[in-house]
Amino acid sequence: MILSDFLKAVGQLPDGRFQRVLWLGIALTIALLYGAYAGLLWLVSLIDPQAITLPGVGEITWIGDLLSWGSLFFMLFLSIFLMIPVASAITSLFLDDIAQAVEDAHYPHLPRPPRVTFWEGVRDSVNFLGVLLGANILAIFAYVILPFAAPVIFYGLNGFLLGREYFQLAAMRREGRDGAKALRSRHFGEIWLAGCLMAVPLTIPLVNLLVPILGAATFTHLYHRLAAKVG
Repeated sequence: MILSDFLKAVGQLPDGRFQRVLWLGIALTIALLYGAYAGLLWLVSLIDPQAITLPGVGEITWIGDLLSWGSLFFMLFLSIFLMIPVASAITSLFLDDIAQAVEDAHYPHLPRPPRVTFWEGVRDSVNFLGVLLGANILAIFAYVILPFAAPVIFYGLNGFLLGREYFQLAAMRREGRDGAKALRSRHFGEIWLAGCLMAVPLTIPLVNLLVPILGAATFTHLYHRLAAKVG
């Protein structure tokens, strides 16, 4: 059933509303990461010695270049782990549009729920971003310490986070926050499993950029299926 939810989401990718959120999310993500790199360069410039003198060696002037190039490679390394958390958080700002597109196509008999206000969406997105970034940054240390367990940690962690956040955001449109939490608690295992399915494409370049859209759509389908069981 989870696979069916996912395939329905894939089938709707050509939808204009999906495409709009996809490209807007990618553009905002790149802009945010570029801004983060600019901030990192600024910090490097504060500690960058133009030249140092070592006994027996003389003046060394390439320290600044080393720091600048080092910061670039450091940011590229971090972007591997942070691109999708950032994209997911930004896309959550537009989750209402994705969910409504799914409901218009697959659940047209349902009345439209009240739209999430812009500032409420910003709050949820910031919270989502903080959790995803914090967890994935900490996970980098776990990958280094336990490299043999890195795949399990990666898929388990991101599966849990994606499932938790996307289901909550999808369900609370019609259930409210408390109702969404209660439904999520009752179906914890299935939601985590669906999140792990979403985490698999994270390791595939370019395809991973579709994860936020597919996640939002898949969990909208999952919510309606689970809500129908309760009803």
